Amino acid sequence: MKKITFLTVFALFAFSLPSFAQIQQGNVLVGSTFSNLNWQLNSPHTFSFNITPEAAWFVQDNVAIGGYLNFGIQTASSSPTIIDYGVGALGRYYTGSDVSILKHGRLFAEATAGIGGVNISDGGGNTNGFDFGVGPGFAYFVTPNIGLETLLKYNGVLGFGSQTYQNNLTLNFGLQIYLPGKSTAKKVQGDIK
Repeated sequence: MKKITFLTVFALFAFSLPSFAQIQQGNVLVGSTFSNLNWQLNSPHTFSFNITPEAAWFVQDNVAIGGYLNFGIQTASSSPTIIDYGVGALGRYYTGSDVSILKHGRLFAEATAGIGGVNISDGGGNTNGFDFGVGPGFAYFVTPNIGLETLLKYNGVLGFGSQTYQNNLTLNFGLQIYLPGKSTAKKVQGDIK
């Protein structure tokens, strides 16, 4: 019974935090961004999507460092298949105050660096090597711990293969969950006792 009471109070406390609490030192960001989602039912039956799961820890207020995975595919009937992938580190910096237009919104900048590639089947060109990206974004907090995001990001792959450099500009949409850190959890536990 004590555990259920603790979980209930913790959940209520987590959802009642002020709008700036989610980006404080010690908290954790977990979520994913999506881009290039397309499923064409008519000929040539195109299908494409890109998903990038992310996890980061706030090393100080407004600054998160973590990692990402990336997987994307684009395929169509009688056309080469394009697969892109990546794994590496990410960094985010959030602005210091809420955006006045939307009281629960924050601007942020994201940068990524790691290993990745873009591979096109049937001799269409491959690049594998250093994967990087940078761009501005906007997070709107529907609750203090859940953010809907959009991110305009320049992505590049520099390395070896039949092409030495490939790049693109993407508009990503995502969902991030901001989990309270140990200090917040200890404070809630202390409030219960």
